[in-house]
This record gives sequence, structure tokens and C-alpha cells, in this order.
Amino acid sequence: MQRTLTSPDYTLDEESIASISRALAHPVRVRILRLLAGETCCFTGELTGHISMAQSTISQHLKVLLDAGLIQGQIDPPKVKYCINRERWGLAEELFAGFFGSGFGPGCDCE
Repeated sequence: MQRTLTSPDYTLDEESIASISRALAHPVRVRILRLLAGETCCFTGELTGHISMAQSTISQHLKVLLDAGLIQGQIDPPKVKYCINRERWGLAEELFAGFFGSGFGPGCDCE
């Protein structure tokens, strides 16, 4: 197999889908998003009551979601408050609807 010296040119949509997918790749992060989606905002301290994990572990998962842009946070010392980033959430809905809604090519009979 021959390697190429150039990196592939990915579209912004492809990069965004991959980034969001990585953030959704752990069940704890999916649960955090579901909890936050049902609230206006949520302090991280409240999450330990819903998820049986150490606060430090939850914080690591929150950071992944924050880095992907799916949540946003405000620092209100001594606590940090997180909520869904509605703009990025809407973009994720559009991207995944387009990705999964594109169907298969004509004549595909893979059953």
C-alpha cells in the first residue's frame, strides 16, 4: 500500500459530523446531553445526583462536550454552569439529518 504525502481535503460538514460523533461516542456524554436538553441550565454539581460518577469524571466528559461545541458554560464561582449550545445543537440536527437522510445510491440491494 502506498502512502500519500497530502492530507485529504474534508469538507466543513464532514469535519463537524466527525467532531460531534466523537463527542457522542460515550453513553455518559449522551446521558449528560439528555439531562441538559431537559433543563434551561444545569450546575455540574447536580449531575452527580443523576449519574453515579465522581465529579472529576463528569467534568472530563463535560469538557469533551464543550470542546465539540454541544454545550456552553458560564463560570459562576464557585460552581460552573453548563447548558445546551442551541446553535450548535441545531447544526448537529441538520448535519445528521442530511447524513442519514441521504439514503443509498440507485440500485443498491444489499439486503
